[in-house]
Amino acid sequence: MKRNALYILIAILPAFAGCEKYLDQAPDSTWTQLDTPEKVSQLLGTAYPQANYMAFCEAMSDNVTDKGVGVELRTNRDPYYFNDVQNVNEDSPEYYWAAAYKAIAAANNALKACENAKDSAAYSRQKGEALVARAYSHFMLVNLFSKSYDATTANTDMGIPYVTEPEEVVFKQYDRKTVAYVYEQIEKDLLAGLPLIRDDKYKVPKYHFNQKAAYAFAARFYLYKRDYSKVVMYADMAFPTNQTGAYLRPWNTSYVFLSPLELFNVYTNSSERANLLLVETASPYGRYVAQYRYGMNYPMYRAIMGPNVTDGGWCYPVYSYGTNDYFVPKISEYFVKQSVNANIGFIYTMVPLFTAEEVLFNRAEANVMLGNTSAALADLNLFASTRIVNYDASDNNITLAKCKAFYDGADNQDALLGVVFDFKRAEFVQEGLRWFDAMRYKATITHYTSDGETLTLAPEDPRRVFQLPVTAKTSGLPMNPR
Repeated sequence: MKRNALYILIAILPAFAGCEKYLDQAPDSTWTQLDTPEKVSQLLGTAYPQANYMAFCEAMSDNVTDKGVGVELRTNRDPYYFNDVQNVNEDSPEYYWAAAYKAIAAANNALKACENAKDSAAYSRQKGEALVARAYSHFMLVNLFSKSYDATTANTDMGIPYVTEPEEVVFKQYDRKTVAYVYEQIEKDLLAGLPLIRDDKYKVPKYHFNQKAAYAFAARFYLYKRDYSKVVMYADMAFPTNQTGAYLRPWNTSYVFLSPLELFNVYTNSSERANLLLVETASPYGRYVAQYRYGMNYPMYRAIMGPNVTDGGWCYPVYSYGTNDYFVPKISEYFVKQSVNANIGFIYTMVPLFTAEEVLFNRAEANVMLGNTSAALADLNLFASTRIVNYDASDNNITLAKCKAFYDGADNQDALLGVVFDFKRAEFVQEGLRWFDAMRYKATITHYTSDGETLTLAPEDPRRVFQLPVTAKTSGLPMNPR
């Protein structure tokens, strides 16, 4: 697949005087003349990072181990060793950086078209989507390439460039500013865009920021910002009148009867109610997720999906290609041939950016931090009712006493958080979300190699923050400390 530019660069000025005649021609009116709401909506289909963060985030987390054998790619090996990834192609941090800023450029061009339109009111839906999409890409960038938000240090921690205008020059200079500044800009865009989001104009709403997905993003944003009351508010807006249960994946009912191939087909499908927002990414992760050398083997599977506070067993179907290659059939590739008779082509992986399950966990965590124990337990019990084999409301009911006993007498908050993160770990295994939780709570990560080496990533280790692309120096950006 073609390599994208590795710096923040979208609009390149004509460089050769001999091309005037060619350049006088409008190459594609769909993109150069954004003069209808429909054309702007088409452009907004590209306003989401079409790159996958799962490979490098999962490899940095405590969900993986050195299996001794398997597929070795730098996007899997380097993060496991807590090294900067020496790869710029698909599934690398550098590739994600480029894709996110490309998405931001699309959002900015869409916003420019909305502003310049004669009837700006007719573009309100597009403006809302562009603002929320721009906020999302910056949110992901700041949580990968900067320290996690901490109110005590956010005003001094280096952020990432927050780009709000279409680029009109080559190698424009940028300022990283601070994490606090980036969060302020994200919140500004998010709050301006949310009221404008509508679902009725999309052919497939789950490929755009529909209302539920936008509220889910708001819940995640405020969770990371530690504004817990707003997490609950936006989670409730995503699923009013306690609708959450109807949107959770039916793992212990209808999913039980599906074959691995059928699970692959349904997990990232737009028809699955649990999926709130999906994006197509150029990524071979679905092909290699089980076969990576640094991944999930049987002992790691048991550590992730072993005993839990319900005293029941997880219903997740776990398969293996052999003695080491364990996986849950959910993230898969789809292959597009270059032509009808070709044997070569392009590999894609569909990524669920927001799901109903994450909304539930975010609300539960927020309620734990707010001291709303009964509300947190209600969400955890609802989740367990769809994930435990032969679930029984009496035998498998989660209580505060059970939580404290299961976590060796921990206090109320720590015991409930233990349940949230253990459940979340099992639910999103091999999807990369575990890494963001480790960052937020400054958890120490320990990896072991097959030759007996112990690798430790401490809470203040600068390697916890992914390094910016070297080419970002072209735009005047300082690198992260090492």
